[in-house]
Amino acid sequence: MNTPHRFDWTAGYPSRRSPLFARNIVSTSHPLAAQAGLRVMQAGGNAVDAAIAAAACMTLVEPCSNGLGSDAFCILWDGQQLHGLNASGPAPAAWTPAYFQGQVMPRRGWGSVTVPGAVGGWMALSERFGRLPFADLMQPAIEIAKRGYAVPPIVQGKWAMAAALDEITSQPGFAQAFLPHGRAPAVGERFTFADAARSLKLIAETRGEAFYRGEIAAALARFARETGGALTEADLAGYRPEWVTPLAKDFAGHTLHEIPPNGQGIAAQMALGLLSHCRVTDHAVDSPEAQHLMIEAMKLAFADVYRFVAEPAAMRVSAAQLLDDGYLAERARLIDPARAQVFGAGNPVKGGTIYLTAADERGMMVSFIQSNYMGFGSGLVLPGYGVSLQNRGHCFTLEPGHPNQVAPGKRPFHTIIPAFLTKDGAPVMSFGVMGGNMQPQGHMQTLVRMLCYGQNPQAACDAPRWRFNEGLSINIEPHMPAATIEALRARGHEIGDIHDSYQDFGAGQFIWRQGDPAVDGYVAASDPRRDGAAVGW
Repeated sequence: MNTPHRFDWTAGYPSRRSPLFARNIVSTSHPLAAQAGLRVMQAGGNAVDAAIAAAACMTLVEPCSNGLGSDAFCILWDGQQLHGLNASGPAPAAWTPAYFQGQVMPRRGWGSVTVPGAVGGWMALSERFGRLPFADLMQPAIEIAKRGYAVPPIVQGKWAMAAALDEITSQPGFAQAFLPHGRAPAVGERFTFADAARSLKLIAETRGEAFYRGEIAAALARFARETGGALTEADLAGYRPEWVTPLAKDFAGHTLHEIPPNGQGIAAQMALGLLSHCRVTDHAVDSPEAQHLMIEAMKLAFADVYRFVAEPAAMRVSAAQLLDDGYLAERARLIDPARAQVFGAGNPVKGGTIYLTAADERGMMVSFIQSNYMGFGSGLVLPGYGVSLQNRGHCFTLEPGHPNQVAPGKRPFHTIIPAFLTKDGAPVMSFGVMGGNMQPQGHMQTLVRMLCYGQNPQAACDAPRWRFNEGLSINIEPHMPAATIEALRARGHEIGDIHDSYQDFGAGQFIWRQGDPAVDGYVAASDPRRDGAAVGW
């Protein structure tokens, strides 16, 4: 057997990739998943079929970010109008505040696992909008799970970091599933996942019913009973995704649409609403003045989102109040163009995630995201079935009276957010950016570049980004102009090590509609930060 050449997998240069032009496109963070989506479109499927097939493959080829036990959200244009799908799951029935008495919300293990919603999301999308049989959409993923794939550098790096954390590797089922030979796979090493192939086959044969009301559900509930979890067959059987109306916020002659709470998409809309009162285009795109205004607007938005946003029934303020232009104008006046600040929440009351997008020549456009939340989620993996479970329950709080306080059957605050852009009611772009609280920050930064400064989607995707953490702390990618970085530091921003390779600045996928999709097609951008790939014909 030949020994693989020992390349330096980290060496590289800023991306100079060109956007992709085609009438049918699938854009994901892994080429095999993008190819799977394109394969089903070439077999007669539409953009929804492609998105489901790609999403199923992503659970295998990027397991450090998502799995069969993920949650998901989707915004899609069906050719006539927008639809939103919330496929995040609720807390188990046993999760009262007393259940966690004397604890903080667990980061890993069963205390972090809510009902997984992604498979239910696939089922709902296929039933309402798909063209091909659901079982056909699972076939590419089943094949990948059986034959394996070569692990790419970025995925391997995240996998190796997780393999060094006892809080993950000590969880039941993790080592058996994800540490073949007692370690994370090496770059280029083949990884097969027969257990996941078994589950995908059951999901295909039952149109997903096995996951919630069949063999997989029974195995999940038994696993929970045997290893200290509260998840039951009743919790799984009662789950249904929710069709929702996306929120809308105008900016720069376009309208940004996001899934309403319990997600954080409203943060991007609020930040853009704030920015519309700040004359950002008076300054060059990469100038410290423009970047400072964007950072401060994002901080103001987060201050409100972290205080007020939760499951809608538990919120004391409405999304409409948070997006009210008068309120945002009032908050925007708090921004000092010369100084970084720490902001508190206002008073709006007066009186390791994957993202993919697909579009077809019939005009259907799909913006889809699914995630296990923190790398490998809860760390729990169902033995024999390969279902890795998310840790979204960690997003609850135990603070009494907080709108996001844990409760039975309640959905936690969610970070994953697909996005969609329209103009005068017509579809323009399906897009998203991955990475925890980086997601609304990425939405805002890329839209400002495209809509205010005319940068094409790939340029906006490749451009340097910053990430707000908390207080005055931000991180900045090293290819931001050095003069801008120093000027931001002089304004009081506390900037972390710009060469810290562990910082996550998100990775995005973008499909922009050119005109008549059957004639003019689309232009797609895919992010090199996470092995992104856009394919089409």
